[in-house]
Amino acid sequence: MSNPDDPHAGDGGTDDAERALLRFLAQFGITPGPDGKLDLEALMSRVQGMMGAFTSQLASYGPDDGSGLNWAFTKDVARKVTAATGPDPTPTPAQRGAIRDAVGLADLWLDDEIAFPAVATHATAWSRAEWVEGTFAVWQSLMRPVATQLGAALGDLLEGQGAADPAASMMQPMIRAAASGMFAAQAGQSLGALATAAVSNGDIGLPLTAPVVALLPTNVAAFGDGLEVAAADVLLFLALREAARQRLFAAVGWLGPQLLALVEHYAREIRIDPEALERAIESQLSASMSLEEIEQAGQAVAGSLFAPAVSQEQREVLGRLETLLALVEGWVDEVVDQVTRERMPSAVALTETLRRRRAAGGPAEAALRALVGLELRPRRTRDAANLWAATRAGRGSDARDAAWAHPDLVPDAADLDDPLGFAEHGHLGSSPDDLDAELARLLEDEGR
Repeated sequence: MSNPDDPHAGDGGTDDAERALLRFLAQFGITPGPDGKLDLEALMSRVQGMMGAFTSQLASYGPDDGSGLNWAFTKDVARKVTAATGPDPTPTPAQRGAIRDAVGLADLWLDDEIAFPAVATHATAWSRAEWVEGTFAVWQSLMRPVATQLGAALGDLLEGQGAADPAASMMQPMIRAAASGMFAAQAGQSLGALATAAVSNGDIGLPLTAPVVALLPTNVAAFGDGLEVAAADVLLFLALREAARQRLFAAVGWLGPQLLALVEHYAREIRIDPEALERAIESQLSASMSLEEIEQAGQAVAGSLFAPAVSQEQREVLGRLETLLALVEGWVDEVVDQVTRERMPSAVALTETLRRRRAAGGPAEAALRALVGLELRPRRTRDAANLWAATRAGRGSDARDAAWAHPDLVPDAADLDDPLGFAEHGHLGSSPDDLDAELARLLEDEGR
């Protein structure tokens, strides 16, 4: 094989494919000898040594599930991030008791405002690490479509870089393992950052577990830092919000699955940017390929692997998801406003703090962008709260909550533009019977 620095390269002295392969191998510290040729036997020995060292490190986490990502490694990175951001003690008995008492009072207040019953499971306190453990299964499900797209993009990249060449073929397992490890590290870092900010189980608006009211005392305390509000009021306010949200998820059986299905649908349409992937491999992966370096590489490329273009289908899914999330959080805003208005003067300041936090985006928005490429910000939460408040004022709280009985009764984006119209007559789309008939027709066609 010829020297890639030959001044006659490109005019017949060196084949373009050979030069491309040499550049590809050089990023891993594999270069030709003085004669400009690769020693294939030495190359094989070096690649096997590198791959063996890396895979033995990953093997300590156990095998992946066939998705191409080692989920145990991802979770371990998330746990490391939470540990690195400060103390994460297991909640004390006193903290658990305080949360149970706050949720108990919250449930008494909510019983006066909504018909949805309290969730059956006992309220609990989580450390940040427990949040990672408790929610990880859902995150794994949401990320799996992205892992599939990453695997497909890697296959295309390797094929385009001369996969038919014996030397490049030997590199394929190492490149796949390293790139997958890089994304797994990126995912773990994003989850770890989110765990340091979430004040409760459902804080980001998605149902990440079966319905359970769980708050994180460390993050609840951080939420109240700098506020001239008693710590007990901060805890009660956040307990009210989480208890209301979990009641909604528990009582409205279609809501949680629909939210997660929309996120997964969006993730399935994600496309990996091939140029960004190639740049990541060339600039971040080194010859030693230790897990520590893979973690650093994941942090360096966080959020940059997804193609910037968004398909029309993704736009439609994103619009539906943003509207539904806004309706959930707007409903929680409205309900909590009603139960605290005469009971808790400090709720006004806490609500304003929450609105500023929501407007800033923060770790939740960054995590969804890095994990599934989702630029998600429910911009119309205040519109949704106004719609629910107008419905309660016009037709009562029972009518407000009855809108959740069927997905076809829930307000849509047009209703958010006309909250008084919805308050007067509800959503004027197809009736539930019409939707059921359409579903039956689709199932019949699928059977044929």
